[in-house]
Amino acid sequence: MFTGIVESIGDIKSISAEGANKTFWVASEISDLLKVDQSVCHDGVCLTVEDIRPGVHRVTAIRETLKKTNLDRWIEGYSVNLERSMLLNGRLDGHIVQGHADTVATCVQKKALKGSWEFEFEFPKEFNHLLIEKGSICLNGISLTVFDVKKKNFKVAVIPYTFEHTNIKHVSPGSTVNIEFDMVGKYIARFKEIAH
Repeated sequence: MFTGIVESIGDIKSISAEGANKTFWVASEISDLLKVDQSVCHDGVCLTVEDIRPGVHRVTAIRETLKKTNLDRWIEGYSVNLERSMLLNGRLDGHIVQGHADTVATCVQKKALKGSWEFEFEFPKEFNHLLIEKGSICLNGISLTVFDVKKKNFKVAVIPYTFEHTNIKHVSPGSTVNIEFDMVGKYIARFKEIAH
């Protein structure tokens, strides 16, 4: 479990493919603090640490992960938001995040608003029942609040600290982001589905 509060930004140092999988070496300030077999959220996607070398760690994304996320579009030099798993004795500053991306959203508008930024995203409309006005969402591993929710669009506002300390600053119209809808909302939607 994660909180959607980004801990560090890493850089993709190398990428290799084997079969349908892709392996990434990621350099970051927290790489040396990790342990093999630890779960770490990479742009909102929970990946298992497979190897650690000074200043870098290795993770692999399988075909299912590559299908539902933007990891297949990562290139060397790409900046990735990182978060280690939540401690049960800590504060939950964001919201409950599993690191299981549901789909990708595409940025359609980015506005600078004299001290904050507003982003509008388009997403597959089959997920629109999982969004509510002022509800939580996780974009590239960042816990954010949605507003102006439409059938296949929504907006988020980003404060300066988040803008400077995550890779959202690199998102512009046409960029895709990994999106995880609120877990509680997904359970409620599933309950309603099977109750009928």
